[in-house]
Amino acid sequence: MRSSLLRSVKTLARPTTARAYSVDSVPSRKVTVLGAAGGIGQPLSLLMKLNPLVSQLALYDIGGTPGVAADVSHINSRSEVAGYMGDDQLGQALEGSDVVIIPAGVPRKPGMTRDDLFNINAGIVKSLCTAIAKYCPHAIVNMISNPVNSTVPIAAEVFKKAGIYDEKKLFGVTTLDVVRAKTFYAGKANVNVAEVNVPVVGGHAGVTILPLFSQATPKANLSQDDIQALTKRTQDGGTEVVEAKAGKGSATLSMAYAGAIFADACLKGLNGVPDVVECSYVQSTITELPFFASKVRLGKNGVEEVLGLGPLSDYEKEGLEKLKPELKSSIEKGIEFAKKN
Repeated sequence: MRSSLLRSVKTLARPTTARAYSVDSVPSRKVTVLGAAGGIGQPLSLLMKLNPLVSQLALYDIGGTPGVAADVSHINSRSEVAGYMGDDQLGQALEGSDVVIIPAGVPRKPGMTRDDLFNINAGIVKSLCTAIAKYCPHAIVNMISNPVNSTVPIAAEVFKKAGIYDEKKLFGVTTLDVVRAKTFYAGKANVNVAEVNVPVVGGHAGVTILPLFSQATPKANLSQDDIQALTKRTQDGGTEVVEAKAGKGSATLSMAYAGAIFADACLKGLNGVPDVVECSYVQSTITELPFFASKVRLGKNGVEEVLGLGPLSDYEKEGLEKLKPELKSSIEKGIEFAKKN
C-alpha cells in the first residue's frame, strides 16, 4: 500500500497526457475527513487530495475548514474539494460518503497518556458518530481519534443504538504502528525499508501494541535484545515524537501518512482490488477480546476476513498475554462511556 500511494503521488505530479489517467476507469468515491483543519487533518487532507481513487473530498471541522479546502482545492488532481464548518454543515459533509476518516480531537501533550485524552475525545467521537449514523450509515469509518482502543468501541455502541452497526465497516487505524515497526526494523536489520513487512497486533497504545518481528520479512538474524528494543521503541513511538517536539505537538505528519495509507487500502477494497491486506483494530474473535488489531483482508463491504495471528515466538506470546488486561479495560471504558452518556 505504501508504494501504491507513492506511485499515485508521483503520477499526479507529472504533466497530464492523453494516456496518463482516466477518471472513467475508476468508480466515483466520496471521502470525508472529520477534523480536517487540525494537525493530522491538514496533511491527511493533502494526501487524500493526491489520491486518484477519490472523486469528492469533503473537509469538515469546527473552524478553519474553508481555508484548508481552498488551499487544497488548487492542487491539480482528480477530486473536487468542499469545506464545511460547524454543526449545521456536518450533515452536508457526510451525505453520500463512502469513507469517513476521523482524526478529530485534541492531541497529546508532554506527560499526557492516551487515557488522559479520553473524556474530551470520547465526547467528540460520540457526537460525530451519531451524525454518521444519520447521514451516511453505510460508509466505511476509519477511526484515528485517540484513544483508539476505546473510541472504536464507543463508535460501535453509537451505531448499535442507531440500528446501523456493521462490524465490517468500522476500523481503528493502527497503521502508524506498522509504519514505525517497518522503519525501525529496516534500520536495525540494514534492509530496504520498501521491502519490509511487519504485522502489528493488539491495540494502539503502549503495551497493547505488539509488533510480530518473528514474522517480519525479509528475515534478519536479530538478537533477542534487539527484538525487545525494537518492540519497546514501536510501543513508545508516539511518546518519542511528543518529547522531540518539546510540548509543541504530537505525531501528526506520520499519522496523516499512515491514515492515508489505510484509507487508500479501504478504497482499493471497495473498488474490488483483490488481496488487499492491512493491520487494523476491528471487531474480532481471534482472541477472547471483542476488538483486536490484526491483519484484515479488505473488500467491497469493508472487512472481508479477519486473519489469524499466525505462529508467535515465546516473547510475543508473553506480550500477547500482557496486553490483554489493559486492552480489555480500555474497551470496557469505551463501552461504558457510550452507554452512560
